[in-house]
Amino acid sequence: MSPRPTPDPMKVALARGTLSRRTLLSSVGAFGLATALASCGTKGTATKTAASDQAAKDLSATEKVVHWSNWPEYIDVDDKTQKHPTLDAFEKQTGIKVTYAEDYNDNDEFFAKVKPQLQAGQDTGRDVWCSTDWMVARLIRLNWVQKLDKANIPNAKNLETALTQVEFDPGREYSLPWQSGFTGIAYNPKATGGKKIESIDQLLTDPSLKGKVTLLTEMRDTVGLVLLAMGKDPANFTDADFNAAIDEIKKAKDAGQLRGFTGNEYGKPLAAGDIAACIAWTGDVVQLQADNPALGYVLPSTGHMIWSDNFVIPNQAQHKKNAETLINYYYDPKVMAAVEDYVNYISPVKGSKAVLLAEDPDVANNPLIFPSDAVLAKSHVFKGLTEAQETLYNQKFQALIGA
Repeated sequence: MSPRPTPDPMKVALARGTLSRRTLLSSVGAFGLATALASCGTKGTATKTAASDQAAKDLSATEKVVHWSNWPEYIDVDDKTQKHPTLDAFEKQTGIKVTYAEDYNDNDEFFAKVKPQLQAGQDTGRDVWCSTDWMVARLIRLNWVQKLDKANIPNAKNLETALTQVEFDPGREYSLPWQSGFTGIAYNPKATGGKKIESIDQLLTDPSLKGKVTLLTEMRDTVGLVLLAMGKDPANFTDADFNAAIDEIKKAKDAGQLRGFTGNEYGKPLAAGDIAACIAWTGDVVQLQADNPALGYVLPSTGHMIWSDNFVIPNQAQHKKNAETLINYYYDPKVMAAVEDYVNYISPVKGSKAVLLAEDPDVANNPLIFPSDAVLAKSHVFKGLTEAQETLYNQKFQALIGA
C-alpha cells in the first residue's frame, strides 16, 4: 500500500471505496490488536465455536458499548467540532458508547489484520465493520461472519429493493449495505470533440478516442461492464465468458486504444482532457462536476455495476445486539439522510431522499446520489467467487493490466 498526502476530507468522502482506490489512502490508527497471532484451528472449528458460544459471549446486556471499524472519511462530520453528529445522537438515544475507528483502509489489508483471530475462533476486538461486496462473499464463504438477527433491525425493511437480493448473500442474512455507488463512463466533451461517450464499445473501439481511454484496475468493475456489453450477466457467467471479456479488453490494449488502467487517479487527467473517456465511479464524478459541470457521466444502456460497502458482524463479536442496534439506527431514513448530506454516496435506505428534499434539495435531486428506480433496476452486482475462481480471475486480470 502506498500512502498519499493528507487528503481533502470532502474529496475522499466522495471517492468510491474499492480495493484499488482505497489503497491510496494513508494508514490510520487501529484498535491496537495483536494481529500477529499465530494461526491455529480450522475454518470448521472456528465456525463451530462461534455458533455454540456466541449467546454466552454477547455482552450487550451488561456492556453498553459497540466497536465499529469503517473506511476513512465515510461518515458525517461537524466541520467545527470534527465530531460525528449521528454517532453522538446514537449514544444519547441508546446509551451505547461507540468506539469508531477509521482503520479499514483496504479490503485485503483489513482481512489480513483480522484473519488470525477469525481463523482461531477468537474475538477480533470489533463488533461490526463495513466490507465491500466481494469481501463479504469471502467472509461468508469462510463462515467467519454471523447471521444478522433481523428482530433487532426492524428498520431493515427500509433497504432499497435493488439491494435486497444479491448473489453473494441471498436474503441479506449476513450483510446490510452501509453505502453504495455506480460504475459507469465519464468523459470530457472538450477532449472528445463534443461527442458523447455512452457505451463500452466506444471506449474499446472508437478510433477518435485512441490512446485517451482508461479502464479501472478494479477487476469486478472493468470486467463487469465488459460482460454487460457482451450481453452477459456479471452475477451469473462462465469461465468462458470471463475469458472472452479479457480478450476484448486485450484487443483494445494491443490496438493502442487504452492509455492505461487506473484507480481513482483518473480525476485530474480527465478534467484536464488528457483522458477523453474512462470507466469511473459516481462519487468521483459528483466531486469533479462540482468544479467542471461540463464533464459528462453515462450509465451504459447495456447495464452498469453497483457496489456496496456492507455492515457485517464477525464471529465472536462481544456486543452483537448492540451492533444490530447501531445498524438499525442508521436504517432510519432521517439518520441516513444526515450521512448522505455529507458523504454524497448512494443511499441504501428508502425514504432518505424525501428527508433531503426538504433539507437539501440540491443533494436530493442529484441522480448520481439518489438514482431513480428504473436506473437501480439496471444495476448489477458482480457474483461471489469461489477461492479457485478468485485466484484464477485475479491472475488473468493482473497479467492483462501489467500489475
